[in-house]
Amino acid sequence: MAAGGISADPSLSFEDYSLYSNLSDDQVLQIAIERSLDDKHYSNPNATSDVTSEATSDATSNLNPEVRHHSQNPPPAQGAAHYSSPNPPSEKPPDLEEEPLFKAIRVGDVSGVKNMVMCPGTNLMLPSKPGWLAIHQAVWYGQDTCLRVLLSAQPGTINKRTEQGESALLLAVSRQEVTCVQVLLENGADTDITNYDKETPLYKACERDSAEMVAALLNHGVAVNTRCIQGCTALQEAVAQNNVEICEMLLKAGAKHNLSNMYGISPLFTAAQTGQVATLRFLLKHGADINSQAADGATALYEAAKNVHEEIVRLLLSQNADANKPGKTGLLPLHIAAQRGSDTIVSMLIPATSKARVWRAGISPLHVAAERNRDDVLEVLIEAGFDVNAQLSEERSKLYEDRRSTALYFSVINNNIDAVRMLLAAGANPNLDMFKPLMVAARQSCIQTTVLLVKHGADVNACIPTHPTTFPAVYMFSMKYLPMFKYLLDQGGHARSCFDCCYGSKPHPPIKTTRSERDNPYFLEETQLKRGVQFCEMISAPSICRWAGPIIDVLLDYVGHVSLCSRLMEHLDSYSEWSIIKEKATSPRSLMQLCRLQILQLVVRRHVKKLPLPGGLIRFLQHGEGSFE
Repeated sequence: MAAGGISADPSLSFEDYSLYSNLSDDQVLQIAIERSLDDKHYSNPNATSDVTSEATSDATSNLNPEVRHHSQNPPPAQGAAHYSSPNPPSEKPPDLEEEPLFKAIRVGDVSGVKNMVMCPGTNLMLPSKPGWLAIHQAVWYGQDTCLRVLLSAQPGTINKRTEQGESALLLAVSRQEVTCVQVLLENGADTDITNYDKETPLYKACERDSAEMVAALLNHGVAVNTRCIQGCTALQEAVAQNNVEICEMLLKAGAKHNLSNMYGISPLFTAAQTGQVATLRFLLKHGADINSQAADGATALYEAAKNVHEEIVRLLLSQNADANKPGKTGLLPLHIAAQRGSDTIVSMLIPATSKARVWRAGISPLHVAAERNRDDVLEVLIEAGFDVNAQLSEERSKLYEDRRSTALYFSVINNNIDAVRMLLAAGANPNLDMFKPLMVAARQSCIQTTVLLVKHGADVNACIPTHPTTFPAVYMFSMKYLPMFKYLLDQGGHARSCFDCCYGSKPHPPIKTTRSERDNPYFLEETQLKRGVQFCEMISAPSICRWAGPIIDVLLDYVGHVSLCSRLMEHLDSYSEWSIIKEKATSPRSLMQLCRLQILQLVVRRHVKKLPLPGGLIRFLQHGEGSFE
């Protein structure tokens, strides 16, 4: 969620390792300010993809280029719903220079097949070009009578495999040719020959969701717990298909429901992940561990929340699933539900989630909802009493170059005015982050957010602790937009400090920068950083100095007798039309200006409108500024 370079990379989420975690606060804030002052780095904060999520992301968006397969991100070879073969049979048989025998099989010419196989010199063991035997041709086209003829003529071909490693039985199951399956089983086909992905005919029968083929295979003594190359069993595939009948047959035949695949995913987890209520209920009834965890620590409840399966979440909670088991990133199911934006699931998880465990995670679900602009979830969490001023733990804050810490900051940087209003109304403190939300709003020129923050107590005169200035830091991000700049001054922003200069009318030393840093006013001498950057140094940045005259002109309306230092004078002398601004600063200032300052010191600004004075005078006291509101 990047805005003006203030935030972290938009691809980052709470599940990511950060590029900034090893930087000191001083280094990070310097980077943030430098980028904020450079228009080239400014981008739309909403021009991102969605979670952390999830992500994500979720959450993702992972900085580690290594592909990591786990329960939250199944490998590409696996579908979202189940773990099927990465190499399913093609939609058509291999391209062959069709020989007479293969043509006869294809069209079901049984007599022709008989004549050819009985012909002296015919060898059914010789493969065609891609390793395709006559027996495979018969299975592919479902020609069970031709298949009987071929097996009778040369039974030794029954377990031969294609170039893809598929036996005739596995090919028949994949093609769902039930009659051919029965013929092969009757003739003694080996039921446990796998393809190159270690998928058995039983596994394929479950994948094809065929109870008839599963029953036939089980009746011929097939091994039920054989794992495919990804570690999945036939039961896991049957669960993914939500076929309770097949699951029941498998369990009766000795299938184990607690076997996990290579990613630590059990059949129960698969049911929750894919939203299969019937098989989930079946597995729970037969003693599956409801709180078992995958290799990445995720539970069935975690995964159901992640995939927004409301009925699954409801079922798991009714069976006392533990909502306080975090994944490897430390996030709880409640965090993931907030990330996904399901206010219904969030409402279900809140009573089952320990707030102590939320605190231990170092992140509130409010942060996650705010980051992903989940306003409905945000409202539910606020009504449930989650602390709107909860801050990220130091470790999680370091995932962001601006070291953000509050949910309010996320909403401000996302330009989500409704969320900002909601959080502030609930008591969010706008002054908790190191880099203040008001500075972000000013940098984004978002007047509505700026007004909301100021109304709720945002400190207009706040500085950045690691990069002190002698003037309010928010001015750095608002000087290019004079209405915003004036509004901040009207709300009590210090103007006098902008004219304080330790050099006065004496010549100023040059700002020593390297060539690559010349546009950045924060690459200053160490002594300058220690005493704080002065306004005249700040305004000398090439990206700002073109507005020096109008900026100084506005500031003069908020001060009495001041002296312009030699650096400010240089700026005003650089453009002939700015000479009138120098005259404005010349002492003595007008009596009206001095009276205005005195009245404003004695009367709270918001009470000026109530003074028994003519409208024109009221407008003068308010610097003629129309309210943004």
